[in-house]
Amino acid sequence: MKYLLTLVFGALAGGALVYFLFVGAPGGKPLSGAPVGAPDPAGDPPGTAIVELDEQFFDTLLGTVFKDLGEPTFRLARGGTLFPTLEPEPVVRYVETQGGGCQNQVVVAPEGGGVRTGVRLENNQVLAPLAFKGSYNLLGNCMNFSGTAQANIQLNFNAQEQVLAGQINVETVNLDNVSPIFSGPITAFVQNSLNMRVNPLILMRGQQIGLNIPVQATGGTLKAQARDVRAEVKDKALRLHITYNFSGAKGAEQSPG
Repeated sequence: MKYLLTLVFGALAGGALVYFLFVGAPGGKPLSGAPVGAPDPAGDPPGTAIVELDEQFFDTLLGTVFKDLGEPTFRLARGGTLFPTLEPEPVVRYVETQGGGCQNQVVVAPEGGGVRTGVRLENNQVLAPLAFKGSYNLLGNCMNFSGTAQANIQLNFNAQEQVLAGQINVETVNLDNVSPIFSGPITAFVQNSLNMRVNPLILMRGQQIGLNIPVQATGGTLKAQARDVRAEVKDKALRLHITYNFSGAKGAEQSPG
């Protein structure tokens, strides 16, 4: 079970990293599968592994992203239209400094406006406070803006496709020192940029969530496929309860000893 937990933790950490690098598939596609529910009050079924990630894990991960990779930047508008059209190009790039001109972009910052970008686990929710800055060509005027946002992340599991995904929902956007005349379009631009470009967040899929462990002493391979995922937020930590169906295959290819 310790080996199982280690493998699952590694896969989940990789999935969390994918999210925080903001490279989720673009397009605002709806999630498939079923929402991840709470664990059974009667207890977990046999074959369940529990993975726990706390806020300090996410803070350390995000700190590394900002320090080593730079600030995630979304360039989403074509031209200077009031309602930007999403471009069929990479959803994110990492930059150390912003170039000149009106970039039509949202940049996620480490902190700003008294908010530190991160993950907060409370009230049985996965919350994502965000600090941001950027520029937007609005009716021929280049508007530089900054502010904060509050988002939540909903988890979804598709057992048939073996995909654990998330949906980020930006609930509120607060702009700093922006005229009320322009705040509406800029707020919509920021909210749609994050909601449409990041989702869905593919956290774990295929071999990342399943297991394939050679057992040399028996000349076979132990396989496990996730059949159910439950989640809870408790004591400032996210706990995933992953239940597996196990099977064995004799005579499978073995790793070199």
